[in-house]
Amino acid sequence: MSAIIEIIQGIGGIFITLINVYIWVIIITALLSFVNPDPYNPIVQFLYRVTNPAYSFVRRFMRTDMSGLDFAPLIIIIGLQVIVVILSTLLYKL
Repeated sequence: MSAIIEIIQGIGGIFITLINVYIWVIIITALLSFVNPDPYNPIVQFLYRVTNPAYSFVRRFMRTDMSGLDFAPLIIIIGLQVIVVILSTLLYKL
């Protein structure tokens, strides 16, 4: 039984790590929006392709553009941090 618990905790740890990497991708993309980079750069295109589905999902349910600032990245980061805390708590209790 303990082997199953260790496997579940390992998979949960990998999932938490992937969420943290995605949070950093969102932070980098948000910072790039202030610089206005070359849209034909492959790295910039990759970052936009990875983050735009999440942005459009949040924008579909609420207005995120206030006073010229887009708060969609902040809302997504807060939601992902809540998921990380809940998942960490559940994995710790196993």
